[in-house]
Amino acid sequence: MKRIRTIFSITAILLATLTLTGCESKLVVFDPQGPVARNLTDLIIFSIIFMLLIVIVVFILFGFIVWKYRAKPDNEDYEPPHEEGSTALEITWFIIPVIIVVALTIPTIITISDVEDVPEGYEQHEPLIIHVTSADWKWIFSYPEQDIETVNYVNIPAERPIQFKMTSAGTMQSFWVPALAGQKYTMANMQTQLYLVADRPGEYIGRNTNFNGEGYAHMSFEVVAESPADFNEWVSDVKNTANVLTEEEYREILTPSIIGRKTYNETHLQWIDHAHGGSEDYINPEDYETHLYEQEGEIDEEDSDVSITDTETEEEQDESESDQTHEEMDMDESEHEGH
Repeated sequence: MKRIRTIFSITAILLATLTLTGCESKLVVFDPQGPVARNLTDLIIFSIIFMLLIVIVVFILFGFIVWKYRAKPDNEDYEPPHEEGSTALEITWFIIPVIIVVALTIPTIITISDVEDVPEGYEQHEPLIIHVTSADWKWIFSYPEQDIETVNYVNIPAERPIQFKMTSAGTMQSFWVPALAGQKYTMANMQTQLYLVADRPGEYIGRNTNFNGEGYAHMSFEVVAESPADFNEWVSDVKNTANVLTEEEYREILTPSIIGRKTYNETHLQWIDHAHGGSEDYINPEDYETHLYEQEGEIDEEDSDVSITDTETEEEQDESESDQTHEEMDMDESEHEGH
């Protein structure tokens, strides 16, 4: 009876966990907004169903064996005969895992191959090339054709393939827009590529999924998919209103920090492409130490202020108590003289 209650309690906890964590009607990964994300979602769903079937079969066989060969009063003295083994069974339970691995490997390889190129149906469209540079803790997007650079957001035309050429100015990060594409790493001194297409205009959240220090949680960006006309209008507005990016300001952007959105005319590619090295000329490792020390200094100052305040309060209390004692002594002396 105690075992039944334990099993029931565990089941209730699991159900409650699943219920409470399922507050959102849709998980982003299972709500793809482009062909690349759709391919990955199909692979995930296939893998989950396939593995679930395997788990169900295993548990059914496990329950059947436990029930069939359970101990009973009429077989308490039963001694099973000595068996040397079964070659057929050995081959069977070796082949089954191989089949399972192959069944998961084939669709995975096909899907990975598909998402590494322009999505099917968009082969005749020329991709818009956008360079992505990750830095601590922000994302930099460079449009070489439009000669525009943005920070922490990227505008793209809907229904047109986008080719991201990605690198890092320093530590390794991971670029992921779950509604539109899969995850891919950005690394210094090398370039990775990622293709995606947005089915329709909309706003999609992207983020870094590789821990890279204290600003990791704030390293997100927004992908704004617009109609081709709206995208061209945005480019025109930037050309007419945005400031020109200077090398000095770019160095400041690369300083380890958390900043908001920025928009510039011209790109940093005129000075450096971090995929081909040279980041050490723009990033000072001591900036990380300075950044941390500044924060520690602020904390120390706060602690110091608290200590001073506490000391002042204690001194005021002591002075008040001392004054009160003197007043009582004066009153006693007055009463004594009166007598």
